[in-house]
Amino acid sequence: MVRRIGKIVFVLVGGGLGFQYGPELFSLLNNLLNFGVVNGTQYIGAALGAILFFFAANFLMDYIFRVIRWGEETLVKMPVVDVMFGAMGLISGLIVAFLLFLPISKIPIPVIGDLLPLVVSGLLGYLGFQVGFRKRDEIMSVFSIGRKDRDKKKENVNTTVNVENKILDTSVIIDGRIADICRTGFLEGVLVIPGFVLEELQHIADSSDVLKRNRGRRGLDILNKIQKEMKVKVQIWEGDFEEVSEVDSKLIKLAKVIGGKVVTNDFNLNKVCELQGVPVLNINDLANAVKPVVLPGEEMNVQVIKDGKEHGQGVAYLDDGTMIVVEGGRDYIGNEVDVLVTSVLQTSAGRMIFAKPKLLEKAL
Repeated sequence: MVRRIGKIVFVLVGGGLGFQYGPELFSLLNNLLNFGVVNGTQYIGAALGAILFFFAANFLMDYIFRVIRWGEETLVKMPVVDVMFGAMGLISGLIVAFLLFLPISKIPIPVIGDLLPLVVSGLLGYLGFQVGFRKRDEIMSVFSIGRKDRDKKKENVNTTVNVENKILDTSVIIDGRIADICRTGFLEGVLVIPGFVLEELQHIADSSDVLKRNRGRRGLDILNKIQKEMKVKVQIWEGDFEEVSEVDSKLIKLAKVIGGKVVTNDFNLNKVCELQGVPVLNINDLANAVKPVVLPGEEMNVQVIKDGKEHGQGVAYLDDGTMIVVEGGRDYIGNEVDVLVTSVLQTSAGRMIFAKPKLLEKAL
């Protein structure tokens, strides 16, 4: 039934085009071939156009239906927000095309004056849909400026509490310490989990490499634990930035769009966020901040476990994982020894303590 209706539409369109442009076509052929005056060129053109489009429909109908079916499936899979913003952009483009319709239609060249408005309408409609679909996040942020201003005014009179968005990256989810931080209640605001981060975790969990697969599954378990067991609000951000390929770049752009902070333990992402002016919370910095303070000259009792990189050095570890490099500690491997702290090196990647045996200090 649908195919019959499509063929009827093709025949009507072909007949209409033939009826309108038939006289001009016969006039052109008469100038070239000089076969004399032909009566009823409009009706002959309509009949020829209908016949041509009838046969063209037999070849094009399957392709057209495939395109329509593909478009229907694509629209069904798209989120409602994307469809709404795409439709708004399409309507805006068609409005602009309508405003340009009259000036373009007055072009003295007949064919251009008739066809160019249709081309401009299709082009502006397509561009409007793409702008509305791809820039939906920026558009939402523009419309929320007034709301943010009102929220700031309310905050100044102490009528509301500012809620910050904390955007989790893949590394901090796999690390797992974020769940312990949420349990303690020190992390306030909304935990935002982008859809592209979930997709990356799923790819890691489906990896053929055993280590990567276990890391990905651990990350998914951590998210499930946070969402179900922790008293913290979790929001899944389903948007995406298709023009950006790297996940880290998407995180930075999302933080700029929604005004959030990136939570990570990736040293490189930390530096890029700082360069681009994006607030960042580094879990490693937090872990280092809560470690016990060790000062030069302080005594400690440690167990030397292995050799150090330099000659004669030994390596020991505190309970929190902090590495202690003991000068001349190679002779004490496997034994506990009292050491004196000589210096402490503190970085975002961790903390390292340098010490020397207390017995060696007494000998000196």
